[in-house]
Amino acid sequence: MTDEYPENAKKQNKKQNSSPADVAVVGCGPVGMTLAALLGKAGHSVVVLERYPGLYGLPRAASFDGETMRALQGLGLANELVPTLRVQDAYEWRNGAGELLIRQECRPVGASGWADLYLFHQPYLEKALHALCTSLPNVDIRFGTTVTDLTQEQDRVTLSTADGATLAARYVVGCDGGNSFVRDALGVEQDDLGFSEPWLVCDFALRRPAAELGLPSMLQIGDPEEPTTIVTTTAGHQRFCFLLDKDDDGDNGDGFARERAAEKVWSRVERHLSRDDADIVRTAAYTFQSLVARRWRDGRVLLAGDAAHQMPPFLGQGMCSGIRDVLNIAFKLDLVLRGVRGAEVLDTYQSEREPHVRGVTAASMELGRQHTLRDPVLARERDNTLRARRSALREPDRIRLPDLGPGLFASGGGKLSVQGRVSDGRRTGLLDEIVGGGFRLLVAEQALPLLDPASLSDLGVTVVGFGPSAGGAVVADPDGTHRRWLSGIGATAAAVRPDNYVYAAGPDAGEVASQLRTALTPGAA
Repeated sequence: MTDEYPENAKKQNKKQNSSPADVAVVGCGPVGMTLAALLGKAGHSVVVLERYPGLYGLPRAASFDGETMRALQGLGLANELVPTLRVQDAYEWRNGAGELLIRQECRPVGASGWADLYLFHQPYLEKALHALCTSLPNVDIRFGTTVTDLTQEQDRVTLSTADGATLAARYVVGCDGGNSFVRDALGVEQDDLGFSEPWLVCDFALRRPAAELGLPSMLQIGDPEEPTTIVTTTAGHQRFCFLLDKDDDGDNGDGFARERAAEKVWSRVERHLSRDDADIVRTAAYTFQSLVARRWRDGRVLLAGDAAHQMPPFLGQGMCSGIRDVLNIAFKLDLVLRGVRGAEVLDTYQSEREPHVRGVTAASMELGRQHTLRDPVLARERDNTLRARRSALREPDRIRLPDLGPGLFASGGGKLSVQGRVSDGRRTGLLDEIVGGGFRLLVAEQALPLLDPASLSDLGVTVVGFGPSAGGAVVADPDGTHRRWLSGIGATAAAVRPDNYVYAAGPDAGEVASQLRTALTPGAA
């Protein structure tokens, strides 16, 4: 591991307040920093504790979806990140002979207003998130700080660190990965869903653009001799992943040291890449697993990201799931910290997110099992099945994700909302750019006269009407994205939460507004 950004060490411990922080986040990866930024921008004091001396600085996750990009847009990072991203138009699966078995189409503009799939170099994202967090005066990132103990009290959680210090926070969120200290300190067990395969992950810095080298941009090769994944994360970075045999770990359980050696790595990739084309950046042996923590909340402590669940990477949804976790946590903690809702609302975090995570994990496991078949006979049967399925398709094959489980929403809630282009008469842009985030009530123009927008704006709700032209509370919906969506869910109004999921929707706009008003009125829910 290297720290690409040594200036991080100079920016830690910038505040040493004795009073409890609102929230302590353990772990300074993309999930932890996203949560810190969301809470910091909402005005809450946040301390982030990271055991490493700086940002990790090496690639791990390789892709994210349009829903995640919408979240990054909400943090103000979209314009900065777009030049570093690679838009992917399809996700292909081929057999050892190169025959196409699966092609999942990825739209250039999906329901969230962004492309369905982006490939990225994780250090770029982490650097942008870190810069945002350090720009917020109420967010304190402390590198080189290992948490060694956790004690819950009536009104706070006290954390002890390896340097003998203690600090307190009203709430703690463990975003500290698959080997989570926070999860272990709580004594939380995990459900093993039955997938465990060792893989070698090799990242390269390219000396020439990937397109010049003829490298596939995103490909799974279901070759029984050696199942392989190839991903061009950006024009200058390439990843290869190879399924390992458990026996390759050696007699001493050496973490597949022989497989990670440079000579062995080059022998594996030589059909695609030569030493003149690239330099090895990182090799790591990972066990792709399917684990779900049994409790995601224990009093004032919550778990998010890999600390709460781990899934095989075959759908590219690992980091995305962690970002969804903290979007869900952030707005609910905000409601609790502001006294709008009681702490019991935090129980809806797991009830909403766990069914979604389990559904995504099950789909990823199924793809992984298809991909990792080592028996040639079973692989031929798979090929025949997938050929027949592909021939029977009547529309493009796409990745489709489940709705939320039961939780903090009323009738018609639980689905992801859409984001399209709108105009307020002065500016044209994506919905969130023009009207902002937070709680929003999206209304068909004809239903606006039935509402009292002032009674909702006092609760921090933005009321937005959609019509053919802009005026007053109405924005122009030139592509008809939002009007079609409302019609498609049988609604004239939809109340949307800060995590962009629907709180309530239905044909009676007044009833939807009333449900949202009740949810946001202190003591009324």
